[in-house]
Amino acid sequence: MRLGFLAFRNMVSKPLNLLLSLLLLVLSVFLVTFVLQLSKQLSGQLDKNIAPFDMVVGAKGSPLQLVLSSVLHIDVPTGNIKLEEAEFLTKNPMVELAIPVSYGDNYKGYRILGTTHEYLDKYEATLLEGELYSESFEVVVGSIIAQKLQLKVGDTFTSSHGLASIGVESHEDHPYVVKGLLKPTGTVVDRLLISNLESVWEAHEHGEEHGEEHEEEHEHDIEDEHDHEGDDDHDEAHDHNGHDDHDHEDEHAGEEHDHEDREVTSFLVKFKNPLAMVQLPRFINENTNMQAALPGFEVQRLLGLLGSGIKTINGIALAILLVSGLSIFISLLKTIRERRQELALLRIYGLGTAQLLWVVFLEGLLLTLSGFFLGWLLGRIGIWITSLVTEASYGYNLQMTGFDATEIAFLGVALLITLVATLLASISIFKLNISKTLSDA
Repeated sequence: MRLGFLAFRNMVSKPLNLLLSLLLLVLSVFLVTFVLQLSKQLSGQLDKNIAPFDMVVGAKGSPLQLVLSSVLHIDVPTGNIKLEEAEFLTKNPMVELAIPVSYGDNYKGYRILGTTHEYLDKYEATLLEGELYSESFEVVVGSIIAQKLQLKVGDTFTSSHGLASIGVESHEDHPYVVKGLLKPTGTVVDRLLISNLESVWEAHEHGEEHGEEHEEEHEHDIEDEHDHEGDDDHDEAHDHNGHDDHDHEDEHAGEEHDHEDREVTSFLVKFKNPLAMVQLPRFINENTNMQAALPGFEVQRLLGLLGSGIKTINGIALAILLVSGLSIFISLLKTIRERRQELALLRIYGLGTAQLLWVVFLEGLLLTLSGFFLGWLLGRIGIWITSLVTEASYGYNLQMTGFDATEIAFLGVALLITLVATLLASISIFKLNISKTLSDA
């Protein structure tokens, strides 16, 4: 215990040397722990969210953008595709499941996704309260949204056009009703308001009809004074001659035309066998006006781009760690040389060479452990700040975790460097001549 106190007093007796060594060590540990945790959690969340689906089919454009928008919901879509053109996916023998998704509205910045109940099943989302949607403009709410917006079963809200919270155009004539709240899943479902496809279609069709009606009313007001009487005579003749005969036919044709015009943002596809991954994306990309993207491939490509930066930062951190070890070596060496007389006195009072070495090593050990803990703590603070930013921008939050195997291994490397620095700095202790050192004092 006394040796430990002596090592501590020796360490704090040179505050400038202590501060320099600590800063280098803290910076090195901060960079390594922060980057490793960020990379690990980002990769884990991406893999978890893309796992239910093997392929995304959407409008032509960037395949990475298609995956980010349709699977991870952190980008804008590449466009819409005709529902009729993409429905062949549901009948393809190589496809186990094809789920249509569509969006274009938000509520306070959170996306409203139109899809089927199968989407919830793929993410193993279950109800905490209430029931699933069954009619248009009924939604179930992800756990994060329910907590942040304090939504409850039975609440109503109106959506805003677009995917950003700054949207000013709202669909006030079609309020959504909260039918159920979902349990936390740790996936993108927690940050979505999920309804059926008809809700998305009807909300936007109403907006288009409203705009067309407004334009027609404006044109009618201009022309009404010129041809009101002629229009009345023409309408009366038309009503008697052909209106009744064509009503049913026009209605049926309108329904078919309506189905042909239905659009979705994309289809999320699960394959039956690995062969489909080779054949189906190529067929879609070469023979249709749609685009097929593989989420696993695109995410790995994205992580590969980030990986080069991560390796560079880790290399810099390791270089700083080596410089930190050099700084500890110089600090200990300087301390031993300046305290040769004190060490000689300690030998006279009964301390052996091994005990003197232990004092020097304890000093280096205290410095290393202090620097590592402070660097690790700063790394976790960095993760917390990054989590606030990513959650506000993309809805993704990062977890505060304890020590993991990689960080413990890094601590071992730091302690090894400290041990080597201590042994190198302590060589002069073995050569200590007590009588000559005390006589020179």
